Amino acid sequence: MKRKIAILFVIALLVVVNFSIWSYINNPLQLQPWTKTTMGVTYDPLRKQDTQTSNTYPSEADMDRDLALLENKVYAVRTYSMLKGQHKIPELAAKHNLNVTLGAWIDGNLEKNRQEIETLIEAGRQNNPRIIRLMVGNEVILRDDIPKAALIDYIREVKKRSWRPVSTSETWDVWLKNPDLVAEVDFIAVHLLPYWEGIAADDAVDYAFDRFHEVQQAYPNKPIIITEVGWPSDGQPFKHAIPSISNQAKFLREFLNRADAEKVTYYIVEAFDQPWKKSIEGSAGAYWGIFNADRQPKYPMDTDVLAMPGWKNWAAGAAVFSMVLMGLFLFTRSTLKLPGVVFFGLIANLAASVIFWSASIGAQQYQTKLGILFWGLMLLMQVMAVIILLIESLEIAEVIWHRKTARTFQPLTPHADFKYPKVSLHLPIHNEPPAMVRKTLEALAKVDYPNLEVLVMDNNTKDPAVWEPVRDDCERLGPMFRFFHLENWPGFKAGAINHALEQTASDAEIIAVIDSDYVLSPDWLKCMVPYFDNENVGFVQSPQDYRDRHQSLFKSFCYWEYAGFFNIGMVQRNEYNAIIQHGTMTMIRKSALLEVGKWAEWCICEDSELGLRLYEAGYDSVYVKDSFGRGLMPDTMSGYMTQRFRWVYGAMQIIKGHWRSFLPTKKSPLTAAQRYYFIAGWLPWFSDALALLFTTASLILTGIILTDPIHSELPANVFLLPTVGLFSFKILRGLW
Repeated sequence: MKRKIAILFVIALLVVVNFSIWSYINNPLQLQPWTKTTMGVTYDPLRKQDTQTSNTYPSEADMDRDLALLENKVYAVRTYSMLKGQHKIPELAAKHNLNVTLGAWIDGNLEKNRQEIETLIEAGRQNNPRIIRLMVGNEVILRDDIPKAALIDYIREVKKRSWRPVSTSETWDVWLKNPDLVAEVDFIAVHLLPYWEGIAADDAVDYAFDRFHEVQQAYPNKPIIITEVGWPSDGQPFKHAIPSISNQAKFLREFLNRADAEKVTYYIVEAFDQPWKKSIEGSAGAYWGIFNADRQPKYPMDTDVLAMPGWKNWAAGAAVFSMVLMGLFLFTRSTLKLPGVVFFGLIANLAASVIFWSASIGAQQYQTKLGILFWGLMLLMQVMAVIILLIESLEIAEVIWHRKTARTFQPLTPHADFKYPKVSLHLPIHNEPPAMVRKTLEALAKVDYPNLEVLVMDNNTKDPAVWEPVRDDCERLGPMFRFFHLENWPGFKAGAINHALEQTASDAEIIAVIDSDYVLSPDWLKCMVPYFDNENVGFVQSPQDYRDRHQSLFKSFCYWEYAGFFNIGMVQRNEYNAIIQHGTMTMIRKSALLEVGKWAEWCICEDSELGLRLYEAGYDSVYVKDSFGRGLMPDTMSGYMTQRFRWVYGAMQIIKGHWRSFLPTKKSPLTAAQRYYFIAGWLPWFSDALALLFTTASLILTGIILTDPIHSELPANVFLLPTVGLFSFKILRGLW
C-alpha cells in the first residue's frame, strides 16, 4: 500500500512539474500595447476552403459578415480585385463605416485585365464617399507579368476616366528603380515586407521604416502610402526571419505605435489568413492575417500575448497521456525502486509532451489532404519512437534500480557431493576457418567438468581442406570429442544439431550449444549446470560476449550495442522469466527438448523459437549475466547487416508460427509478462522497417526542399527533436 501511495505521489509530482514547464515555455509576452483603431488592412474575402481557381467564391453575406467584424477595429480596407463579387465591397463597407481602397488585379491575362479595369473605373466614378483610392495592379513589375509600358497605359486610362487618386502597388526597391513609374501615379503605394527579405523580427520594424524613409528621400514631393506591411504567424523560416504568433504580434504592435507617432498611412497585410496562398507564396503565405481563416483573432492587441494560445489544452492532454503511461508500467513493477520510478516517469512525461507538442504544430496549421497524410505519418513515427524509448528506459530503470528477487541469479559453486549430470555439448560448424575452430576446441578440452562429451557437427562444408583439419584436431584431443561430417544435409544449423541430438549419449541429461568461434571459460558448466536441479528449469543461458572489440572502431561500436542488450535487456527479461534464448552459450534440459519437438528446421532463428516453445510448455529459464565465453563479431558492416537480417527474418517467422500465443486471452500458454517482453523485443525490428520508409520519404522531401524551399513545408524541429533524442538515448543506454 505504501508503495502505491509513493508511486501516486511521484506521478502527481511529475505531472505538476511537466505542466509547470509548459507554463514557463508559454509565459505571456509583455509587448507594447496597441489600443487605438488600426488605420487599414488588406482584405481578400476567400475562405479556408476557397482558392483563386475555384468556381465558388464568398457570397455577399460572407463579405458583409467580414466587414462587420472589422468595423470599429479599422478605418479602411484595401482590396485586390474587382471580380468574383468583390465589386460589391464598397457598398457593403459603407454600411460599416469603412473606407475602401479599391484594387484591380493585373496579370498576363489581357481579357481578364480589361474586365478588372472597366469594373474599377465604373466603381471609381460612383458617388460613394467611402471609395478613397484606386489601385491598378499589385506587384505587376516585381512579377514581370506585363511590360511596364502596358501597366502605365492602364494607369493613365483609369486616371483619365475617373476622378479619384490612382496608383499601383510595388515593393520599395521597385519604386526606387522606376522613377518614370512614380511620375505616372498620384501617390506611391509601397510594400514593406521585411520577412521576405530575411530580416529578423527584432530588427524588422526599424528596417521597414528605414526603407520607407529611403523612398521618401528619393521622391520628397510624392505622397507615400504603405499598402502592405506585416509579418506571418506561421510557416517556414526565411533566412533570419522566423514566422510565429509572438513575432507577428511583436512586429505589428511596434509598427502600429511607430506609424501612429510618425503619422504614416498604412494597410496591414492582412485582415484574414488566406490558406490558398500556400501554393504561390509557400507555407508562410497562409498566415499573414490578424484573424485566422475561421475569423477568430489570433491574439489581443492590448494585453499580453501567448506564443501558443491553446497551450493549456495540449499540456493537459500530455499530462493525462503521461499518467496513463506511468500507470500502465509502474504499478506492475513491484521490484522497481523509487529512483527508477522517478526516472521512468521523467521519460514518460518527456515523451508525452513531445508527441502533444508535435501534434499542436500540425493542428495549428491549415492542412491539405496531403498535409494530413504527412502529419499522420510523422506522428506515427513519433509514437513508434516513443514506444521504443519507453521500453528501453524501463529496461534501464529495472536493471539499475531493482530490488533483488528470487530470479536474480549468480554463478553457482557445486557442493562437494554434487552429482554432475552428463552434458553433451554440440558444436555446429559450416565453412569455418580451421585455425579459429581449433581455438574453440582447445578451450573445450580445458573445461573443468567431469561428465562431458563434445559433438562437432560439420554441416555441408564442401572443401576437404577446410573440414579435415577440424576432424584431425578432434581425433588429437581424445575420445571426449566426436566429429561428424554431413554432406548435403537439410535444415541448416537446426538440421545439424538435430542430427547431433540423435548421436548424443543416451545418458546425457543436458544439451549445451556454442558457436564455432567461442572460447569458453573452464568453469562454465560447473557454475551453470547446478541450476538444472530445479526440475522446472528448461534452459539456462549465459550472455554472448566478444574478444575482438579492440580491433577496430566499428567493432567497438558493435560490442557496446550487443552489451546493452545482454547487460540490460536480458537482465530485465530474466526477472519476468521471459529471456530470449540464443544459439550459443546455452544449455537445455534434454528431456524438455525432446518433449517440445527438437530444433525447428523451418525457422532461421531456431534458438529463439525453441526458447519460446519451452515457455509455452511451462518451463522456466535462468539467465546469469556473468561472461563465460567470448566469440568474434562480424568484421564488416555487410556482415553485421546479414546477421541482423537473419535475426529480424527469424523473428517474423516466429510471430507467424506462434501469434496465437501472444493474444491476451486465458488460452495463451504464456504469462502476461512473457507476452509483453517478446513483443517489446520485436518492436524495434518493426520500427526499423518503418524507418526505411521514413528515410526514403525524408530524402524525397529533402530533394523537394532543396529545389523549392519557399513552397516546401517541413517542420525540421518536429523531426529532429525526437529523432536526435532517441538516437542520443540509445548511445547513452549503450554506454551506461
